[in-house]
Amino acid sequence: MPVPHAPQTARAQLAALAATSEDRRRSVPAGDASFAPLLDLPVAPDSRPAAVLILFGVLDATPSERAAADTAVSRDLDVLLLARAATLRSHPGQVAFPGGRVDPGDDGPVAAALREAQEETGLDPAGVEVLGALETIPLAFSRHLVTPVLGWWRRPSPVRVVDEGESADVFRAPVADLLSPANRGVTVLRNGGREMRGPAFHVGRGPEAHLVWGFTAMVLDVLFDRLGWTEPWDATRELPLELPPA
Repeated sequence: MPVPHAPQTARAQLAALAATSEDRRRSVPAGDASFAPLLDLPVAPDSRPAAVLILFGVLDATPSERAAADTAVSRDLDVLLLARAATLRSHPGQVAFPGGRVDPGDDGPVAAALREAQEETGLDPAGVEVLGALETIPLAFSRHLVTPVLGWWRRPSPVRVVDEGESADVFRAPVADLLSPANRGVTVLRNGGREMRGPAFHVGRGPEAHLVWGFTAMVLDVLFDRLGWTEPWDATRELPLELPPA
């Protein structure tokens, strides 16, 4: 039986998670947190601060065709994502959260996440309720320390590709679709006898289909676990990964 006002139930859970993360940053030793698999990633020298906006809400009028196992996840609950342009030097073609480097003029990671999201997707930051920031995650490959900022879209505004040199697509992904075991698996990067495995999600269909992998998929995977939304899925199932030419 559906829970009344399920989107607001999800919002309350996200807000509680953000508050818990704030408490952890103040009182828990580094690495001793439920984000530990990501917090334990190596930190590159001279890493620069960055921030991403993880924006949830009822973002459009196209709900998921499936019901999630957790009743807090309604069919119309979405998360905002974008696909990076294939011509970019860093992470070309990958699906990502809106975000980027914290500039000197930004008042911290929250301001940076909102500014970057506006620049990349055209959203109106005034319609975003900031729920809080999660623990900072090191990304040695790109030499960044990334702070995920949880947001709720209380007053949605149109989104689009603002700069085709930066993004190929901006889209809303139904959370119920991301949680579907049929859309989950792992990607495997093999290099010199070594394997790097990570969670991945299929989203969309046909020409609008995307594979979410890498940093974005790792954050979603841990986030869904922490919220209690994860449904049992096959962690041995490999999803094909097509990388752009080097």
